[in-house]
Amino acid sequence: MRDISKPIILDIEASGFGSTSYPIEVGVAMEDDSKYCALILPAPSWTHWDEDAESIHHIKRSTLATYGKSPREVAIQLNALLIGKTVYSDGWVVDRPWITTLFYEAGVNLAFEVSALEMILSEGQMAFWHKTKLEVIADLNLIRHRASNDAWIIQETYQRTYKKYRGQADVAFET
Repeated sequence: MRDISKPIILDIEASGFGSTSYPIEVGVAMEDDSKYCALILPAPSWTHWDEDAESIHHIKRSTLATYGKSPREVAIQLNALLIGKTVYSDGWVVDRPWITTLFYEAGVNLAFEVSALEMILSEGQMAFWHKTKLEVIADLNLIRHRASNDAWIIQETYQRTYKKYRGQADVAFET
């Protein structure tokens, strides 16, 4: 397990939940507190759209058509921002395939690593993750559900649990 006090966090919103879904927005919370967020214009072959997913991310296909950047533009921007770095995702099992889909469509090689957040979480952090995340959400009071906001929430939750519970594995905690 790596000892990282402020990881770079990646979050992706997608067209759905299954294997035919694709990324529609990517957000990154950087270690210097800057954020990156981009809507992604679906490639012509990306046709799957799940109304249930839209009810969660609140991004309409028409919004992507108007404001989305091409997969190539987003891939190039992400590489420029993240080259040689490791970014962490709390939904690695879905975010990794979606980032792969994005870069494959763009015809661009991924220049950074995507790892599961669990790779850097201690048991102590995990024990209080959910409670702390709810506190972070309340404290930040963000209005819009966006990938960069989600990444920020995850990063802030990580930092708070890191400061409070790092290295406290197998210890009984009081709530």
